[in-house]
Amino acid sequence: MAFAGLLCIMSAMAHNTVTRRSFLKEAGVVAVPLLVAVQAPPLAAAATEASRQLKVICIGGHPDDPESGCAGTLSRYVELGHSVTVLYLTRGERGIRDKGLEEAGKIRTAEGEKACQIMGARPRFFGQIDGATEMTHAHVDAMTKLLAEEQPDIIFTHWPVDTHMDHQVASFLAIRGWMALGERPRLYFFEVNTGSQSQGFLPNTYVDVTAVLEKKKAALFAHVSQDGKGIWREHHEIIAQWRGREAGVAAAEAFVRLDRTTSKSKLPGI
Repeated sequence: MAFAGLLCIMSAMAHNTVTRRSFLKEAGVVAVPLLVAVQAPPLAAAATEASRQLKVICIGGHPDDPESGCAGTLSRYVELGHSVTVLYLTRGERGIRDKGLEEAGKIRTAEGEKACQIMGARPRFFGQIDGATEMTHAHVDAMTKLLAEEQPDIIFTHWPVDTHMDHQVASFLAIRGWMALGERPRLYFFEVNTGSQSQGFLPNTYVDVTAVLEKKKAALFAHVSQDGKGIWREHHEIIAQWRGREAGVAAAEAFVRLDRTTSKSKLPGI
């Protein structure tokens, strides 16, 4: 593929090629190789510059959630030399039938670590329990402290309108922690199993993950206890193709950026 190795970032409403000057003005960082959509394919290459290393953190409810929502984007960041941390709110302790919390937690922890190894990310675990997550002042303080330690430039987390309470708790803890930071990083929401879990998700940011689709699949497939292959086949293969069709590429991941803009939202650094 002629565009292999380049990440495509585009807005659902973008109508013009983003210039180097406009990108720098909006993103506040130096651009690296990127492609932008001009209403429809073909894609046009934008200016290439060296980028400073960015710190990215993705906060998910369980092992397999970040992989489902944005493994492709996280993999792209790693490939471009950026630092990526995946923070799992729980260890998925209630996610394996006929297994106790401790045993299931060990299995799913290992699966999450393997998935992070595939993506090139660093795994962390927040310490809440699958199916019993809480949104408390103490947990908000802990999340705020963790984010202050990580000092991320970009935060990814669940879209908060979700049928799974653990996903909601992960999202709102991330939001509260983000709000407490002095220098706020960019905050993006990802989707998981849209229609059955994420509800009313209307993205304003797209990332072309065609070149890393196999890596996204491998990260999901690492979650054997959750039938990662089934998750891909029944949910996220369809979503990747659909978001790709919306963006004018073969496969894409989509996000909602939390800000006041309604168009031309772009992920910085890729």
